[in-house]
Amino acid sequence: MSVTAELANVPGVIAAGEYSYRGDRFSFKGQLNDEMARMAAIMCRATTMSEHMQLGMLASFCPECTGPNPQGWIVRGPGFTVCNVANVFCFLDNSTASLNDVMALMQKRLKGVSHDLV
Repeated sequence: MSVTAELANVPGVIAAGEYSYRGDRFSFKGQLNDEMARMAAIMCRATTMSEHMQLGMLASFCPECTGPNPQGWIVRGPGFTVCNVANVFCFLDNSTASLNDVMALMQKRLKGVSHDLV
């Protein structure tokens, strides 16, 4: 089973998907229509690229302040949360999903995946 399908089956997950770092492809499972999923993939790709850029800027000012490439990010709002590891995103309903369970699954399934923006 793909990581996207596995995440989509977790209680409280609204949708899960993958996007290409080039920005030309995405796939998803869950309760989004195609246009919403396309916008989610664009948002997640842009946020991931920004995260990498900011780490690069920090490294140029303070090389000893940085570590390895970022492993992902989480944004929590009042109703739902978006989390991203590598090029996989997941939207969670805050009232029914366990962020800890979802992140543990993402980290387990995406362990060893390159986080470089190729």
